[in-house]
Parts: sequence; structure tokens; C-alpha cells
Amino acid sequence: MLSDTLLRSGFPVMTSPIPQVQAPSAAAAPAAPTFNEALRFWLRLGFVSFGGPAGQIAILHQELVERRRWISEGRFLHALNYCMLLPGPEAQQLATYLGWLMHRTRGGLVAGVLFVLPGFFCLLALSWIYVRFGHLVWIAGLFHGIKPAVTAIVVQSVVRIGSRTLKNPTLWAIAAAAFAGIFVWNLPFPLIVAAAALCGAIGGRILPGHFALGGGHVGQRAAARPAVIDDNTPIPPHARFRASRLVAIAAAGLLLWAAPLGLLAATFGWQHGFTQMGWFFTKAALLTFGGAYAVLPYVYQGAVTHYGWLQPAQMIDGLALGETTPGPLILVVSFVGFVGGYQLAPFGADASLAAGLVGATLVTGFTFLPSFLFILAGGPLVESTRDVLQLSAPLTGITAAIVGVILNLALFFAYHVLWPTGFGGSFDGISLAIGIAAAIALLRYKRSVPQVIGACALAGLAVALLAR
Repeated sequence: MLSDTLLRSGFPVMTSPIPQVQAPSAAAAPAAPTFNEALRFWLRLGFVSFGGPAGQIAILHQELVERRRWISEGRFLHALNYCMLLPGPEAQQLATYLGWLMHRTRGGLVAGVLFVLPGFFCLLALSWIYVRFGHLVWIAGLFHGIKPAVTAIVVQSVVRIGSRTLKNPTLWAIAAAAFAGIFVWNLPFPLIVAAAALCGAIGGRILPGHFALGGGHVGQRAAARPAVIDDNTPIPPHARFRASRLVAIAAAGLLLWAAPLGLLAATFGWQHGFTQMGWFFTKAALLTFGGAYAVLPYVYQGAVTHYGWLQPAQMIDGLALGETTPGPLILVVSFVGFVGGYQLAPFGADASLAAGLVGATLVTGFTFLPSFLFILAGGPLVESTRDVLQLSAPLTGITAAIVGVILNLALFFAYHVLWPTGFGGSFDGISLAIGIAAAIALLRYKRSVPQVIGACALAGLAVALLAR
């Protein structure tokens, strides 16, 4: 799992634009941060949270555990374990959890929202440029280079997750079956997830060694220096489990979900694009086990194949834009909502931009709402069982299946990049060359995603200008 990989590498130090602070003396715990101090940190973090979940979690560990010592290594890892169990973006959920643990509900809301908000606004701006100026030669050239890079990035994801997950023939078989299910039989993604979970539950009883968590959290632990919230710090009053609080949060979450969805249905009708976006992305939010790449096939099935909100090429372009912005990659759904709303134009042709903004806001809200509820409702339960929380065999089965699902996504992208007009059309050799170069840069030379996307975009632009 991701957390195992991070710890085996000792959380490699990452360069971050977040200003350095003077480390307090190791003899005593540092002063507890005020809410305003934490607010400034979460705001800065939102603008520098590049690098996917591994990079984002590494930044959180470096800043909160090693430098500021706001939380101990053990408490940090316990929170990370819980977030790894949940559907949704684990780094954003981890930030929400830590913000909640330090400063109650408002701390969790601020940390989670600011983790997403900068990337959301960046993606809105890029989405508008895309729909407004995407036909220009130089814009088209940039995307001609970016698309094969995105395909290489998805291939890298298959290799990375597969190397961590597929540790025995049983898990390989689950991955192969998942690939066949979606590639050959076009089975719905939720059905594949459910079947993989069932295999994990049964396999965990029959072959427990094949579904055990590999390795646990091992590696170099941070030096035992006191933290504001240390391993032995008592659970704060607001983090203690109360059934009444759980019921209140669940009721508030249900209201926050049902009220806007009901308003959309009453205003536009159940079959309208905006209403269906709310319903569809609610389901997508509950299926994002294994990260954004795992749920993208489901988003593709719905947004492209079923509803027709986007074209296949637009989906690839949206993922490319999502890779270039801070925040969780699942923010690519904001692009889907923007382009879908822009093209639906329910307010008239002159108000397409407003429709795009509404679509992006709706989709983002419905996608991230469950993440906040999981943390605010489940956090007290997790704190009360800090020494017994474990990953389950069904999750191991789901993670194995995700490898096959992402492989299908890579083939889908490769097909549309290399044969833009279908197998009957011309083969794009330039895209193949750029894609191979991107894969070598990622897999062999370990270059970062922004570096690879930037280089490939420039290559595509050069090709477009030379062809004029």
C-alpha cells in the first residue's frame, strides 16, 4: 500500500515552497499551534500539494511530524491507516483528519477545503481556456504532446500499484479477472469492485497468507521527539466517541447531500444533466478505492459512454490538466463538470460559462462531501481504537482488481492517442515517440510528472509549429 512504500523509503525529503520554521528544542514539546497559525499552513499547503498522494503525504509528514512537531509519528500513521481504508483522496482526507484532531470540526473543514480550493480554481481557469481557445494551433499542439504523456503516466501507475500489490498468484488472478471484466465484457466498475471485495473476504479465510497486509508500517521512524499531540497524549474531548454526535453528523451530511440534489431535481427534473451529475458523482465518490486512476474508468463509462457529457479525447485532455494543478488528482472531475455544463448550456448559448461553473461546482461538491463525512463521523471511532485498526482482506482484493482496471484505462488512452480517428484512420507515430520518451523518463529516470508533462507539451508545440 501507499503508506508502506512511503515508510520503507523513510519519507524522502521533498523540496517545498512552504517557509521553513525553526525546529523547537527536542527536550520539550513545541507550543500548540493556534487556529490562525494552522490556517496559514493549510492555505500554503493547498498551493504546493503537487506530486500525487505520495508526494502530498510526504509533505504533510515532513511539515507536521518532523519540522513543526504538531503530531507524533504514531498518531500520524494511525490517521493515515484509516484514510487508506476509505474511498476518496487519501491525502486530502489525511489533512482533514489532522486539522480536525488539532482544532475540532472547523479545523478539519478548513484543512480539507484549502487542500482542494487552489487546485479547483486553477482547473476552472484552465478548463475555460480549453473550451474557449482549444481550437488554436498552439493550444492544440500543446495537447498533442500532453496526451501521450498522460498515457505514459497511467502506465507508470499500473507498474507502481502492481509492484506494491500483486505479491502472489492469487492477487495476480484477481487483477487479470478485473481486466477481462472491464476490457472484454465491459462490466460496470461497481460490480468489479464488489466482486473483488467478495474474493478478498472469502480468500482471507481460505488463504489468509495471500491476503495479509504486506510488511506493515516499517522503516525508519522519526526520532522520538515530543510533539503537541504525542503518542501518549490523551484523546482530546472533541475526539471522543459519542453516539449522539455520530447521529448529528450523519444527519447533517444527509441533509447537505439531499437538499441540493432535491433542489436540482425540482428545478430541472431528474433526467437533466445537472441532476444526473450530482447523482453520478455521489456514486463515484464512494468507489474511489485506490486513488483517482482507479475510478477514472467508472467516470469514463458514465461521463463519456453513458451520458455523453464529454468526448473521449476531452477526457484525456482533462486528465492532463488535472496532472498540472495542485491538489488531489480526482479534481479532474471538476473539468468533467465544467465541460459538461458548458456543452449542455441549460441557461442558453450566451451563458455557457455560467453553466460550466455551475457544473464544476456541483460535481466537486458531490465528489468531496463524503470524504468530510467519513473523517468527521469516523474520526472519534478511529481515535478510540488506535492500537487495533487494520486493513481488511476485502480491501486487498479491491486493490488487486484496481491494477487490472487501470491497465484497461491505459489501453483506452493509448488507442485514442495513437489512432485519433479509429483503427481505420492514420496511425500517429509522433504521439508514439513522445509517449515512449515520457515512459522512459518516468520509469527509468524517475522524472516528476510536471517535468514530463512540460517537456512533452513543448515537444507537441514544436511539432505543430513546424508542420504549419
